[in-house]
Amino acid sequence: MSEPVRKPQLFRELSAEFLGTMVLILFGCGVVAQVVAGGALTNPKGGLGDHDSIAWAWGLGVTLGVYVAARLSGAHLNPAVTLSLATFKDFPWPKVLPYALAQTAGAFVAALLVRWNYTEVLARADPTHTIKTQFVFSTLPGNGSTTAGVHEWGAFRDQVIGTALLLLLIFAITDLLNTPPGANMAPLIIGLVVVGIGMAFGTNAGYAINPARDLGPRLASFLTGYGGAWRDQWGNLYFWVPIAGPLIGGVLGAGIYKFLIGNFLPTAGPEPAGRTPAPEGQA
Repeated sequence: MSEPVRKPQLFRELSAEFLGTMVLILFGCGVVAQVVAGGALTNPKGGLGDHDSIAWAWGLGVTLGVYVAARLSGAHLNPAVTLSLATFKDFPWPKVLPYALAQTAGAFVAALLVRWNYTEVLARADPTHTIKTQFVFSTLPGNGSTTAGVHEWGAFRDQVIGTALLLLLIFAITDLLNTPPGANMAPLIIGLVVVGIGMAFGTNAGYAINPARDLGPRLASFLTGYGGAWRDQWGNLYFWVPIAGPLIGGVLGAGIYKFLIGNFLPTAGPEPAGRTPAPEGQA
């Protein structure tokens, strides 16, 4: 029998990043649509509704997206993760941009599907497609509130801190020289990290902590009627904040782990009992 035809390695990796990120955003934007748009119909006063359900669904989306993509690509699902792995873990630099594009494309397609599926509800809740339901797709300072007093630089600070925490913990969880989770549980633990960040750091900027998560859906919403998608509730250009903040914060958090923990771990020795290696770069 002839050998099966194998797709080029990079194509396989990019398809995994695309589909894994798509799964993540289907759960993430889907739950926000359900809470924000659906809640607006039953609660005329508006508001985010059940924040905990949003945090849990985003975390589950991360977990399930990682399980989809981990074997082929390591399941970065986040340009901040890819950049940090290239900086500190010998991930090939020529793959950084293709990975980021595949992740953003997966997020874009997922947001289009959510936008299509929630067409009627979004039209009823917000007929002119304003900032009231823009939050379904992309993040805003203070979650779109004008009373929170959070502007671009406060949100930027928040994104640096939140993504630094995310990458510090991803590096700790997936470091085989540390104490990684066994039984292929790393994706679940990373999902719980995202739940925790959402619950602890969700107010100032909506915890995008992922440039693809924000840019892909923001573009999808802009192309489907949200003319103000690139600006915040103050009218200022905002789209750059959840791109630049996570990229800087991710490298910062990964560097903190490497220089304060990773550099001091033993480089040889038996694997701890009951531990199984986690794929490098799960996030």
